[in-house]
Amino acid sequence: MQPHDIERESFRIIRHELGAHHFTEQELSIVVRVIHATADFEFRDRIRFHPCAIVSGIEALRRGCAIVTDVQMVQAGIGDGMLSFLGGKMVCDIRHPDVRDASQQSGLTRSALALRRNAALIHQGIAAIGNAPTALLEMIRLVKEADIRPALIVGVPVGFVNAVESKDELLKLDVPYITSTGRKGGSTVAVAVINALLRMAKGDD
Repeated sequence: MQPHDIERESFRIIRHELGAHHFTEQELSIVVRVIHATADFEFRDRIRFHPCAIVSGIEALRRGCAIVTDVQMVQAGIGDGMLSFLGGKMVCDIRHPDVRDASQQSGLTRSALALRRNAALIHQGIAAIGNAPTALLEMIRLVKEADIRPALIVGVPVGFVNAVESKDELLKLDVPYITSTGRKGGSTVAVAVINALLRMAKGDD
């Protein structure tokens, strides 16, 4: 089988095994891609969508917005060809010397400071957080205290320390978000969500 055929058959199997569900077709496309990336059907019951999340995310991508990521693994997995086609760009400053120095001086994580550094790009843009709960907590602080209004926050950090709590706080915000409850998440989940949205924005899905 060719790669495209394998992917298409995988999606067919996932949709079949999901059975009855409450998702819209666009939400389902995202859920299927997340399950495809993780082989974990538990995400069916864990993914949460703000009512405006998909529409707002697609509109931002079609405007050529920036996608700011918390770690390079998320940046590396996003389809930069699709993003470039739409006029957008990816930003991840976790290795920037200024971020490294600020982290050493302040004790804050580099992932959180990398988001803070790019707050202006996140305003009306997209934040994709797949690894660091501290980055999501900083994103929430920027919304509450700095009046940063992202078009979409994809907040799916994984882990045991503040992962659950950060996502619970995200669910309370009045900005568009896509998240997953509990400890599960990760860079692959964030990448799957963004790539699904890119396909929708480009008209491929």
